[in-house]
Amino acid sequence: MRITPKTPEVRVPRLVGLMAVDARETARAQGLFLNAPDRPDFHLTVVDYVVRQYPQPGAEVPRESMVYVWFDFGDGEGGGGVREPRIPRPPAGGMQRELGEPGDAFEMINR
Repeated sequence: MRITPKTPEVRVPRLVGLMAVDARETARAQGLFLNAPDRPDFHLTVVDYVVRQYPQPGAEVPRESMVYVWFDFGDGEGGGGVREPRIPRPPAGGMQRELGEPGDAFEMINR
């Protein structure tokens, strides 16, 4: 992307999903600076992926503005979580087996 001279404002590009090195290059091409509050060594970060950004993509900001990016979700903000069901569920549809009335657990054995 080419920076047009004399343009006082630029649109913030979408950085979420990009690797750190690509996010820096994309922001620089738009005339913006990047800051990563959760990474003090941001200038060395290469292959981590951006998960959040501020300002949002498409916002118009003055050229040479700071765009903040994060590489980790904060506490309670999501993440991968557990992907599989925690309790096995019965298959959907079909007839369900009818259980007997509650009573003596050894009723069938004692007969």
